[in-house]
Amino acid sequence: MESARAARTDRADRLRLVTFNLQVGIQTSAYHHYLTRSWQHLLPHPSRQRRLDLIGEVLKGYDIIGLQEVDGGSFRSGNVDQVAYLAQHAGFPNHYKQLNRNLGRVAQHSNGLLSRFTPSRIEEHRLPGTLPGRGALHVRYGDGPEALHVFIAHLALSHRGRVRQLDYLSELIAPLEHVVVMGDLNCSPEQLHGHTRFRTSLPLDPVRPLLSYPSWQPRRALDHILVSSSLKADNLQVLDQLFSDHLPLAVDIHPPARCRQAMGILSDQ
Repeated sequence: MESARAARTDRADRLRLVTFNLQVGIQTSAYHHYLTRSWQHLLPHPSRQRRLDLIGEVLKGYDIIGLQEVDGGSFRSGNVDQVAYLAQHAGFPNHYKQLNRNLGRVAQHSNGLLSRFTPSRIEEHRLPGTLPGRGALHVRYGDGPEALHVFIAHLALSHRGRVRQLDYLSELIAPLEHVVVMGDLNCSPEQLHGHTRFRTSLPLDPVRPLLSYPSWQPRRALDHILVSSSLKADNLQVLDQLFSDHLPLAVDIHPPARCRQAMGILSDQ
């Protein structure tokens, strides 16, 4: 895999990140749609491609995208790998798909990465839990102790499952310095703060929580972006509704010069 040094940006001191639970491109704007549109989890819909096009237009302005609940190319998505399709439509030179729950030709439940920078390494992790099918991506940009580490995760619905999964992620994150964790963590800020490892043992600070679920009347902060203390974060915002039952979250991070140098994006100034 090519080095991250091959990538460049006109904003060398700022990276724009988004996390988004896509819900396979199903338009959901009311609770009753979970019932009336549930068939779209198994069958294709003629408007799904148009929705992907609109989502791709929004994502064009960002650098690193973490996706959850995307389809890897099965009957329900019209055999379209949604990660690859969004990468092509939005002009991302790098993309990666993690297949978490394989239902064959019917459904391919996946996490995804879109990136303007070439990762130096990507690792897939199967997260522990009461039910299989939850996963996390560990994306590393650059080499050595100053590399940037981005984790994209979709955690379990059950409290016990999430605790085990946060314990697992804690072990991976603890020795790292420059870290971002983002995704649908399926827990409130209070539950996240209540996890001992994330609260006390890790160099990780939650960016201000924002309400992201349900998208049509947000009342709960289930989607999160967490950053290590070495990464200044600002411009955190909820993006406009993009058909899913979750709203996308966006943030700008400012890696220190030594991290940018490890990534190969240190400005010439």
